Amino acid sequence: MISDRSDHDAALSALDVLVGEWTVQTGIPDVPPGRVVFEWALDRTFLVQRSEVPRSPFPSSLAVIARDAAAGGFTQHYFDSRGVVRVYRMTLREGVWTLLRTEPDFSPLDFAQRFQGTVAADGSSVDGRWETSPDGETWEPDFALSYTKIG
Repeated sequence: MISDRSDHDAALSALDVLVGEWTVQTGIPDVPPGRVVFEWALDRTFLVQRSEVPRSPFPSSLAVIARDAAAGGFTQHYFDSRGVVRVYRMTLREGVWTLLRTEPDFSPLDFAQRFQGTVAADGSSVDGRWETSPDGETWEPDFALSYTKIG
């Protein structure tokens, strides 16, 4: 049970900037733009993210984002059409959206992953990149990812 709903709601309100429909571009040649939708579920308790990039090697995915008060951020539970299940620690502070996976979860941890994106001041776009790391400390670019809000 949540002891203070107002604290819970205030923390989740930081995610309002993501709510809506977005196009997403990978920065990888010949990969068409995709579509991402963020929407609130269960009385604004969880933020649900659905992604698809038709005619591409990228899997369709579903993610559920929940507040993680103990860690001071959020947890993203990720599922995709390959059957991959992962858990990311997530923050969205001062216009920087970060996802981080450095520990094994439902999938083996063959490499660490990090996404860092900068949210435009007007909330209309996010410019970011996924990175990988063999040790969780030395990061290498994987691919760029840019979101443009369309609704």
